Amino acid sequence: MAALLYLPRLFVYHASRTDNEDINKLFCLMEKKLIRIIMNPSMVISITSGTLMLYIDMSYLTFWWMHLKLLCIVMMILTHKYFIFLHRAFIAGKNQKSEVFFRKINEMPTILMIVIVFLIVLKP
Repeated sequence: MAALLYLPRLFVYHASRTDNEDINKLFCLMEKKLIRIIMNPSMVISITSGTLMLYIDMSYLTFWWMHLKLLCIVMMILTHKYFIFLHRAFIAGKNQKSEVFFRKINEMPTILMIVIVFLIVLKP
């Protein structure tokens, strides 16, 4: 989760400094390492452990809040994939998004995280 919160922040700084080639390469490297070393393995571990927990006790699937939580998780996975797409645009030098855009999408994982935690803790 921390990586999903941090990567868009890197995008904000990256989008504001595309004029300097050395800084551009540094941001691309930082983003690449964050995605490959932290984000992707964490996503695989989270999905695997969550699926196993749900498999162990499938009775949770009868609750409406679990369906909403699973929908939020799918949205989180799509957000993860979209961030990788944006990173590839930076690498290819084809980023057309502004710093303001990245500041706005920075809130998407935060909102999803709050909803997921709320649903699990309170089980409304």
